[in-house]
Amino acid sequence: MELRHLRYFIAVAEEGSLTVAAEKRLHTAQPSLSRQIRDLEYEVGVQLMSRSVHGIELTAAGRAFLDHARLALTQAEAAKEAARRAAQPAKPTLALGFLTGKEIDWLPEAMRILHHELPNIEVTVSSQNSPDLADALMRGRLDAAFMRPEERADELVYRRVITEPFVVIFPSDHRLARRDAVELRELVGETFIIPSKTAPTSRAVIEDYLKRSGLDIIPDHEVDNITHAVSVIASTGAVALLPAWPSNLLPWSVTSRPLMGEAPTIDLVVGYSKANTSPVLKLFLSRIDELTAGVSGKADRTRGAGAGLAPR
Repeated sequence: MELRHLRYFIAVAEEGSLTVAAEKRLHTAQPSLSRQIRDLEYEVGVQLMSRSVHGIELTAAGRAFLDHARLALTQAEAAKEAARRAAQPAKPTLALGFLTGKEIDWLPEAMRILHHELPNIEVTVSSQNSPDLADALMRGRLDAAFMRPEERADELVYRRVITEPFVVIFPSDHRLARRDAVELRELVGETFIIPSKTAPTSRAVIEDYLKRSGLDIIPDHEVDNITHAVSVIASTGAVALLPAWPSNLLPWSVTSRPLMGEAPTIDLVVGYSKANTSPVLKLFLSRIDELTAGVSGKADRTRGAGAGLAPR
């Protein structure tokens, strides 16, 4: 069994079609792909896929095999990345990932701490949604990431840095902008947007909160990130529940208000792989409490300086 067999199997399983997998994912001929799948099934000793009117479907054995195949590829890529880094040990490196938008708060303080400890360190930064950050950590492409705790990522360890309340975000000229805080029931009848499946943790918190409220609030649109959300809110007059966002970073056309009562919350964590033995990562993790205190202190000073200036 070779890694290419696993890649081919995963592509067909995810696309549900030999033709689509061959042409769009693997750029190979369908007969060749079919032959590779047959070779894999022969090696495993059981049928992994079956044809139906709906396309290719996994058998029970195929479904069991899929998770292990994905894990094997992930571990192979992580091993490759670790080998590449070990081949260039002269300069300390750290690959940091950030949930889109969070680098604004956390990157400057992280860089201050890292450069103080390791003046010659080389830091690479990426900004992605949380599931992609989890995938990059498991593949060894990132050392640490500021993200949401993701399910189905058992290889990762999370350290909470802050807990964020959800707030209501809407256009600055919205009728609710006159309020200091907003009751959830006041959103009934509004055009409501919700994070897409690119942000599964936030989406799950919001769906649970709405379900427990018993109110008739049904999402009208899905958004992939905060930038997308702000654009939709500004252009359509919609409202959203999103984790607290620095008010000074919102455009003039959009504003936010806290929820009345007990607002739902979500954790921001630093995630990293259990298998990552980088001494630079160990150093970084040892300074997380200092990092959190530094960012929190700046946030408090900003709120103090801006007290009384929020739009009403």
